[in-house]
Amino acid sequence: MAPPTGKRVKGVQIFRPFVYGTTARPFDEKTNPKPPGIPDDHTHSWTVFIKGIDDVDITYWLRRVQFKLHESIPNHVRMVEGIKGQPFQIHETGWGEFEITMKLYYVPESSEKPQTLYHHLRLHPFGRTEEEKEAMRLNGGEVISWVYEEQIFNEPYEPFYDILISGALPPSASTLKDGGGSGGGGGGSGAATPTSANTPGASSNKGGNKKGHERSHSRASVSTNKDGKNNEPKEEPFVIQRSEGGVLERSAMIPLVNRPGQPFSRETEQLEIQKLKEAKLKVDEMRKQMMDELEKKQKRLEALKAESAKAA
Repeated sequence: MAPPTGKRVKGVQIFRPFVYGTTARPFDEKTNPKPPGIPDDHTHSWTVFIKGIDDVDITYWLRRVQFKLHESIPNHVRMVEGIKGQPFQIHETGWGEFEITMKLYYVPESSEKPQTLYHHLRLHPFGRTEEEKEAMRLNGGEVISWVYEEQIFNEPYEPFYDILISGALPPSASTLKDGGGSGGGGGGSGAATPTSANTPGASSNKGGNKKGHERSHSRASVSTNKDGKNNEPKEEPFVIQRSEGGVLERSAMIPLVNRPGQPFSRETEQLEIQKLKEAKLKVDEMRKQMMDELEKKQKRLEALKAESAKAA
């Protein structure tokens, strides 16, 4: 951890969503053949990772991750340095499940202490119901055990705060910051929702972001008059849009809808909220039934006491 520089930005809390977990697949001659040199008793290939939501880059706030695997695995403590645009991950093979320790080291500008996460490696289908387990079996045996998490930076130091709110950009917008065109990969041409250039995910009880940290882009357009002559070029604001995946780089956005390989979105959130509402209705109904039965038993008890008093 680097020594603190600058002052903390009081009253500000910034969060960034990310995903961590494991993906495992059984060895199969057709779909997942076992590579040469793998021990005979190894039954699965698996990956443990930490990555940005919708695969966006998170190396601007996360510098490296230490993965601690089972002691029976060679080199079981491994440090993975951040590479822009790539997840922090380890690929391995094995036959048993165990708990993985992940230690997060933040960029020096943050002056934050490392934090630790724990995750249980899943090799076999699991779920709350047999239907959920069967769905995993039908998915080619691939076992996905992922967790959505939000990293919260409470009152970050000024240099780190400047990095966090440096501008929410689509993956292809880096050329715009350098004065280039609007081409580049990653943004796509899917349905996009216009958004502000301000960085989502920053909250403050003192009026929000500091003045002067908002970034905007513009592009020149040339209009013609009635004589066909070009007028002076005018600057039109460039509207930053969501990427095809539904999020912007360096933001707290999550996708609006689910897509293959991206199970976390506002759609998922609404489904979970609906499940909670349905569960609450069921609990309320069960509670009402219990109270009705309790009331009947109470009346019956009072009646028996009255009969006993008369008999005495």
